[in-house]
Amino acid sequence: MTEKPQRRARRQVLTDIGVAALKRKPAPYFHPDPELPKHGIRIRPAGAGAYTVITRNPFGAQKWVKIGSTAEMKIAEARDVARIVIRRVEQGLEPFEPQKPKPESVEAVIRLWLERHVEKERLRTAKELHRVVEKYILPHWGERAFGSIKRADITALLDFIEDRNGPGMADNVLRVFRSITTWFRDERDETYVPPPFSKKMRRTPKQNRKRSRVLNDDEIRAVWRAAEHGGPFGRLVQLLLLCCQRRGKVSSMRRPDIAADGTWTIPHDEREKGTPDSLQLSPLALAIIKKMKPLAGNDFVFAGIGDGHRAFSFARDKAAFDDACGVTGWTLHDLRRTSRTLMSRAQVRPDVAELLLGHSVSGLVETYDRHPYTDEMAEALRRLAALIEHILAGPAGGKNVVTFHGVAASS
Repeated sequence: MTEKPQRRARRQVLTDIGVAALKRKPAPYFHPDPELPKHGIRIRPAGAGAYTVITRNPFGAQKWVKIGSTAEMKIAEARDVARIVIRRVEQGLEPFEPQKPKPESVEAVIRLWLERHVEKERLRTAKELHRVVEKYILPHWGERAFGSIKRADITALLDFIEDRNGPGMADNVLRVFRSITTWFRDERDETYVPPPFSKKMRRTPKQNRKRSRVLNDDEIRAVWRAAEHGGPFGRLVQLLLLCCQRRGKVSSMRRPDIAADGTWTIPHDEREKGTPDSLQLSPLALAIIKKMKPLAGNDFVFAGIGDGHRAFSFARDKAAFDDACGVTGWTLHDLRRTSRTLMSRAQVRPDVAELLLGHSVSGLVETYDRHPYTDEMAEALRRLAALIEHILAGPAGGKNVVTFHGVAASS
């Protein structure tokens, strides 16, 4: 008996007509492109669809990249762009080739300032300056002509930042942009006239710019209790109080940098301020680190996706933590000031406490005293941890005495 010939399956295709005919549903959905894996159309309940790439970078993180609107692009054009995007993302690059800024645009001037001033002068605040311009200035003014920025534009931007990020950040942006305009006038274009800045443009009163917030004993107890059940963010809060270092250093702590004796070697750039080379952590700090479960192939104490450290959303995580502990009006950096104040209570020598925070000791001491003070800083951290444990054990509002090697310190 003769076998019937098998009918070959029809190759699936998706044309511009087929894209326009895709059905709307109550919830957004993704319709894959049969001719190009990892590419498809994201269809929403209303409006045009969006050609979209879904792929992963070399670290395994999934990336959704919008190619363009179905109302503006043909599917053949979208596929050409998608192939490039897929290749770039899988190589660890940004999805699209960065566009060169227009001459004399705000972005062009800022890029030049970063290269010729910030990096060339090796400013210690280079990392923060990059962050401020990338996050707060370029998204608003990047393509505008630098000379077109007027005082009214600056005021509007400061209003926007103050409402969303607070008056302190608005003042920071004002200070950075003013520095850029002064540099451009003095170093690049003598005909340029900067906008008329004034002291009244600042958003925080002068007397309020330097913070003095220190957590009292009752607040330390409340914060520590919430931290015990606060997951990775809670552990971060505890370590900030015990290590006296900035949050960026603690949140990026790596296990290989902690020796068997508890000595933490702190990686830092020579331009950075406020960072000692190494610290011998207290047993309490080491116990907290031990509670953080390691991830295979990830060396970070606060492990994140792939081989990076955890990307905390500090504003959101801190707001949730405030609700949990009931203590408000403090920042993570205030823990550093709190630790320094506690060290004075624990009879730690002021010069040792300042060195532990990474502050230089000026004058003849800085010039001639080359002693590393390693043992003294280790003892300071042990005294700090002992005082914190004493505070946690003591009654709220009580006044107790804790002894450090025969020296009484009241709490």
